[in-house]
Amino acid sequence: MPSKHTVAPNFGPSPFQSFWMGGYECTDQLNAFGNRVDFLNVTNHLELLHEDYQDLKPFGIATVREGIRWSFVEKTPYQYDWSTVQVLLEGGQRQGVQQVWDLCHFGYPDDLTPLHPMFARRFAALCRAFVDFYRSQRPDDTLIVTPINEVSFMSWLGGDVRGTSPYCVGQGWEVKRGLMRAYVEGVAALREADPSIRIMTTEPLISIVPPPNADAAHRQRIAEYHDHQFQSIDMLSGRLCPELGGKPEYIDILGFNFYYDNQWQLDPYQRIPWAEEPADPRWRPLNELLMEAHKRYNTPVVLTETSHPGVDRPKWVRMIAEECAQALRKGVPLWGVCLYPIIDRPDWDHLTPWHQSGLWDAELRTDGQPHHRVLYEPYATALRAAQAKVAAAGPTAKASPASASLSLS
Repeated sequence: MPSKHTVAPNFGPSPFQSFWMGGYECTDQLNAFGNRVDFLNVTNHLELLHEDYQDLKPFGIATVREGIRWSFVEKTPYQYDWSTVQVLLEGGQRQGVQQVWDLCHFGYPDDLTPLHPMFARRFAALCRAFVDFYRSQRPDDTLIVTPINEVSFMSWLGGDVRGTSPYCVGQGWEVKRGLMRAYVEGVAALREADPSIRIMTTEPLISIVPPPNADAAHRQRIAEYHDHQFQSIDMLSGRLCPELGGKPEYIDILGFNFYYDNQWQLDPYQRIPWAEEPADPRWRPLNELLMEAHKRYNTPVVLTETSHPGVDRPKWVRMIAEECAQALRKGVPLWGVCLYPIIDRPDWDHLTPWHQSGLWDAELRTDGQPHHRVLYEPYATALRAAQAKVAAAGPTAKASPASASLSLS
């Protein structure tokens, strides 16, 4: 019998092989010290690709997020080296794993920043070249692409707090505009090369609230700050800055990234805790935020990144499952949840401390051998229970056989 929570027919079926997904850290950005990082190799994911994909199968995870690392693909303008992407692509094909591709996760070629006059043109050319490369080998697959990851965050990091290129202060809006010009031109190039391509945005999902006893003017200003989280998507759709060329049809799958520090009070700043008992009344349930985003654009949504560091990983994934189940019961067309990172990763700026935020921790090696993966059992146990809870609510995504069996166990 069909679930009463089935997605409205106009959205069509989910293009994902599994509802639960794994995300591999692929940042290649210049960090706060101007050093290029390469997390595809720092985490040894490239070396351990076969093992990493094999490890997903007991959890029914058949869809992953991967990145091409623009700065490594295009060392010389308009000249592309796809050799590493080829390794990833072949690994996914051998294991039957669906790969969702970030073309610009965090990081640009050495000679580019979002403020460069040729940034958008170079990115659009990259998009065309990627489609040519991909379709030469996989002509019939459903290709899902995130052109640029977390524009809102990167425009703040590089435009306001000097955390990455272009190392500016007070230029967040200009950096955001530069990134979105490239995003829009990139989507146009992708759709021109292959109209069947699915576009998935990946923007932070946040909640900003005023302090207690704030006056009406202060509350209105904070409400505007909260609404700014949608500026990038509004640019993509043409609602905002229509001169960039955005169009409503460019809004396809809305991906949102949600972490424990995505809700805060502003002026003065104070992070809102999520795990207090009794709950902090200022913390907004995730299902409400997902519903708000869905209603704004009337589009299917995906939780494209979520995780928590340390011992609270099990508690976090239980909360995520409950909130996703609530969203599904309320009719939100939620197509998936991506655990990001699925394997642990270090800090961008200080590569020594690792976050302990993955389903697998890294047993660090000093002898030149790849870091050994260690499954964090409390997280694994909580994840299996989370999968069952969400499945019972009627998830709208296709599930692999392994996922279905786990969800019912």
